[in-house]
Amino acid sequence: MKYKLPRQILTPEVSALISRIVRKQRIAVVRANKTHLKEISEVSRAIAKSGLPKYLVSRKLPDGLGHGIFLHPEAEPLAKGRIIAPYSGEVTFVGQNIPDESAYAFAPLCDIQMTKKEQALFDPKNRYHPKRLYSLNLDAIKKGNFTRFINHSEKPNINAEFFRIPANTCGLTPSPLEVVYVANKIIRPGEQLLVCYEGEDKSYWGPLDIKPVPITSKTFMLSPSLKIVKTDK
Repeated sequence: MKYKLPRQILTPEVSALISRIVRKQRIAVVRANKTHLKEISEVSRAIAKSGLPKYLVSRKLPDGLGHGIFLHPEAEPLAKGRIIAPYSGEVTFVGQNIPDESAYAFAPLCDIQMTKKEQALFDPKNRYHPKRLYSLNLDAIKKGNFTRFINHSEKPNINAEFFRIPANTCGLTPSPLEVVYVANKIIRPGEQLLVCYEGEDKSYWGPLDIKPVPITSKTFMLSPSLKIVKTDK
């Protein structure tokens, strides 16, 4: 698989700004425990090596839906709460009033006010303005991992959650904020992995002028021969 970036890459300056905003806005962030750290470490190594863990399969879907990610028919079910993987991509700060038409971007933080020094570093083309607002942009269009191929559903089996990665012995670089995909129910062999792209503001599909196809984890199933089977569910 082409996309083999296990996690987002943060510079010390980006980490410092994110940490300040998380504290200031009191963002709810899960502190990764030992189990989380172990699972993130294991899937990160698999991504760096081959792009996809052995228990997952990427297949092209019919009806022009692109690729999808499935649990291998011979794999063990993924338990509720299981880490799927971090959502990785290029990290930037963009003006909050600038429309973002990328289909692979997250905006984990918004309403960010920067100091004069921070604006000079992250937005050098514009003159400093103390009330200018920015969003943190995490975009996998050029760099990322298999999570970019996990399709949208209004009935997802995965949630996107905010994690903080503390100092650890698992070889993971600490991070003040990381978007991590987590199973919100048992995912059974052959099922497609799905996440809801839209938040409460329903702002994802509108700018793209796309009406998503309604699917569930069983609309397309992966057969024992690793072929896509369309069902009525």
